[in-house]
Amino acid sequence: MSAPQTLDSSAAQPAALPPRTLSVAPMLDWTDRHCRFFHRLLAPHAWLYTEMITTGALRHGDQPRHLDFNAEEHPVALQLGGSDPAELAHSARLGEQWGYDEINLNCGCPSERVQNGAFGACLMNEPELVRDGVKAMVDAVSIPVTVKHRIGIDQVESYDFVRDFVGTVAEGGAATFIVHARNAWLKGLSPKENREIPPLRYEFAQQLKHDFPQLEIIVNGGIANLPMIQDRLAEVDGVMVGREAYNNPWSLVEWEAGLFNADWAPTREEVIAAMVAYCEREQRERGTPVRAIVRHVLQMANGLPGARSFRRMLSDAALLRDARPDLLWQAWQQVGVATESAA
Repeated sequence: MSAPQTLDSSAAQPAALPPRTLSVAPMLDWTDRHCRFFHRLLAPHAWLYTEMITTGALRHGDQPRHLDFNAEEHPVALQLGGSDPAELAHSARLGEQWGYDEINLNCGCPSERVQNGAFGACLMNEPELVRDGVKAMVDAVSIPVTVKHRIGIDQVESYDFVRDFVGTVAEGGAATFIVHARNAWLKGLSPKENREIPPLRYEFAQQLKHDFPQLEIIVNGGIANLPMIQDRLAEVDGVMVGREAYNNPWSLVEWEAGLFNADWAPTREEVIAAMVAYCEREQRERGTPVRAIVRHVLQMANGLPGARSFRRMLSDAALLRDARPDLLWQAWQQVGVATESAA
């Protein structure tokens, strides 16, 4: 099997920024710039989000490492973690200078790390502080400032809690709220359990849209297929998908076609060839190891004969140690051989 012509990752992208109908959630340790480049190949209209980056990391750390991204990723948002208005404003300015299309404030992460740093989900208990941070960012930049949050904290399950939070924070100038429709349990559950155990209440997001029709409300949590996306879009302005987009990335192609472009139908081979070309560019220009990129592509063959061989090759430490970009194409050939054998 020879490699097909590489998919042009920019050819299908909209000329102007699309609406936030579909977005891929910020996921710590997952949605780095290599992952976002890959997802952009699959869904030209989806909004992409960075991993959460703390204001302290931007003030004291390696800014290029944290902020650099590929031009093909647009529209792309920078998600910040922090609570000090001055530091948030400084970080937002950096994000705008680097070319991001949106600044998003994390008020939903429940891990102990963010609790110790007084940001993430625990900020929902301090709506006035969040409002002030949002206002500082809105005053500092000309791009949208948005907020991602939960519907409640611990055992607080009243809709009034999230309604009052959104109402207060909107006074700071945020017009877009991304609602993870679960409570965040700050004690007793791990971050993973916080994504699965607290019950989903999509009706809270729907009620927020009813109570704040002037705001853009996007819902996140447990959404796994196109019918679920369409059901939520009947209630709110947009949908954000996390784990399903990462664990079954080919679903993004279906969602792109179903929501934006019925003719959107790249082949998996075209996408793999584009990722090989990306690996070559990254290795040539930055010395990026192949393993840092191909880890995001492991689930591309899900449901196909040879998927296990594909994943095995791209997870083999010995093969990855000094791998060249064509390792990805060699791994994909295992899928082709298996498919032909099964025919």
